[in-house]
Amino acid sequence: MKIFANIPGAIKFLKTLKRMQPYKAAIENARAAGDFEKEREYILKATSSWGPMIMEAFGSTVNVHGLENLPDKGPVVFVGNHQGYADIFSYFTAFRKFQFGFVARENLARLPFYGEWIVRIRSVLIKRDDPRASMKAINEGIEYIKQGFSLVIFPEGTRSLGPDPGRFHRGSLKLATKPGVPIIPVSINGSYRMFEEEGRLKGAKIDILVHEPIETKNLTKQEEKELNDIVEKTVVDGVRQLQREEALTAADR
Repeated sequence: MKIFANIPGAIKFLKTLKRMQPYKAAIENARAAGDFEKEREYILKATSSWGPMIMEAFGSTVNVHGLENLPDKGPVVFVGNHQGYADIFSYFTAFRKFQFGFVARENLARLPFYGEWIVRIRSVLIKRDDPRASMKAINEGIEYIKQGFSLVIFPEGTRSLGPDPGRFHRGSLKLATKPGVPIIPVSINGSYRMFEEEGRLKGAKIDILVHEPIETKNLTKQEEKELNDIVEKTVVDGVRQLQREEALTAADR
C-alpha cells in the first residue's frame, strides 16, 4: 500500500462515514429492545445513504443490471465474487431494498470507525485459520438469518485483486441451505480498480449483474452437493459477460 498517497483518500473516506452516524443510536436502541424490524430499517437507512456518498466522493459509478430479480424483502443470502474492498461500497450503492451485512474477516472489525460499523450492521466475522471459530460464526449468521437479517458472502474467501475470480470454497452456502432462504448470485466487475489496481482509492466504473434467485428449501442431498458448482458457474459466467460487454463498449469508442 502507498501510505502517503492514501492519506487524502483515507481522510475523505472517514468523512463519508459521518453520514451513518445519525442512525447509530436508533440501531443500537432497536437491537437492545429486540425490535429486529426497526433495527433492519435503520441499518438500511444508514448503509443506503453511505454507499452512494462514498462513490460520489471518489468519482465512481455503479451500474446495476437485473435488479428486478431481487425479492421485495429478505432474508436472503447474496453470493458473489470478490474483486476488492470496493465490493462493500458497491453493494450498499446497488442494493437498497432491504438490510444486509457481510461475512467478513475478523480483522475488518479492528479498522478505526469503519470496523465498528461492519459489526453494527449485523455482519459475521470469521477467523480464517480457525475452523471451530469459523463454524461458530456461520452458526451466528444462521441465527441472524432466522431473525430476518440478510447476509452477503464471498465464497472465494479473499479478494481476487483483479478481474479473474478465484475458486469458491465449499461449505459456505450452508449459511443459506440450513435456514432454507434464497441465494441471490451476484457478479461484479471493475471494483478492484477502485483500490487494488494502484494501491490507492480512486474513481472506477463498476458493473453489477444480479441473477435470478436460487431456492434452497427442501433440497435433496445431491442437489445440495451440486449447489456450490451451480452458484459458482452462474457468478463466474456473469463476470465474463460483464467483461465482454465492457470490452465491446471500449471498442466502440
